[in-house]
Amino acid sequence: MNGLLAIANRHIDEIAAIRRDIHANPELGFEERRTSGIIASKLQEWGIDVTQGIAQTGVVGTIRGKRPGSRSIGLRADMDALAMCEFNSFAHTSTIPGRMHACGHDGHTAMLLGAAQALAEHPDFAGTVHVIFQPAEEGRGGALAMMGDALFERFPCDRIFGMHSYPVLPLGKFGIRKEAMMAASGRFQVEFTGSGGHGGASPHTSVDLSVVAAHFLLALQTIVGRNVPPLETAIISVGHIGAGDPNALNVIPAKLQISGTMRAFTAEVQELIETRITAHAKAFAQSEGASADVKCWWLSEPLINDSDATDSALAAAIDVAGVDAVIGNHPRVTAGEDFASMMRMRPGAYVLIGNGRHEGDGGGNVHTPRYDFNDQALPLGIAYWLSIVNKELDGRMGAA
Repeated sequence: MNGLLAIANRHIDEIAAIRRDIHANPELGFEERRTSGIIASKLQEWGIDVTQGIAQTGVVGTIRGKRPGSRSIGLRADMDALAMCEFNSFAHTSTIPGRMHACGHDGHTAMLLGAAQALAEHPDFAGTVHVIFQPAEEGRGGALAMMGDALFERFPCDRIFGMHSYPVLPLGKFGIRKEAMMAASGRFQVEFTGSGGHGGASPHTSVDLSVVAAHFLLALQTIVGRNVPPLETAIISVGHIGAGDPNALNVIPAKLQISGTMRAFTAEVQELIETRITAHAKAFAQSEGASADVKCWWLSEPLINDSDATDSALAAAIDVAGVDAVIGNHPRVTAGEDFASMMRMRPGAYVLIGNGRHEGDGGGNVHTPRYDFNDQALPLGIAYWLSIVNKELDGRMGAA
């Protein structure tokens, strides 16, 4: 075991217990009062300067190295859970119905807490580390809210770094790439309006929105295949279709809603997708005498890894896991991440940490009811954060 992993494992039982407690008590975005309270209490217990209430529930801890230095970096973790039910049956399963830590934010929080504890005990670096605990990553705009609360003015950062659990990667591996790594994540909602009518007695006098919807749904899938340039990546998926009443099967509904998600890696493709969704919706509605109200919005921007920061992150991961366990040109991921908004303001790098998958409790992918963060990844993530500090702030932690 290298020196950084030895430091990371020193309090690992305590950190794992915190992680499981947070998992059992999940909170949605901007509601993370219990979680942020635990974070602030632990940081204060370890002698770290703490600022609470940033973007309502966000927390920042500031750790200053014992050697002089003017540089400062930010290490960021997200805290919020998802609005879904958990199907696991282990002891730390969610105690809140309809709430679950299905994306690993409990693990992200725990790894950053573990790193903060270690940095407070071993401040052998030159400069300042801000540990940033962000609320509301899951579509509620927590990154923008923190920046709107003057995050970087109050806590200056020359570079920022993020990390995410990734079950697709085996435990012990890291993945990163330069430039675009994760997609812009957007939503669309189309509401078609017609006259409605009696589906049995007089369907010919009504505007049948099911016909409009059928044409529109098929046309959506031509956007990626025939409008987006072949060398670009884009996704359009329908997540909700709603109309009528199952107790009134002879009624042609007067309103029908289709909603879904959009993904793209460039602003040009984002604009193209919006334009084509709107055009198809209005054209097919008009063809049947209906109308269409279209809304498209983006929850996150493409995540762009800075070249120099990525070099630093890559070297840090190799120091922890070894060169064979680090993928330096990882394929792009079409998931979205609102840390991208912070990275538009400060150069940074975002790394994936292997979580592994298996059958049964805790072995699912993220955003599934059988996911659980793998506690065996905790020391690897903590050591990675310490290695980043070594690379960025001339740290000497873990040196023989």
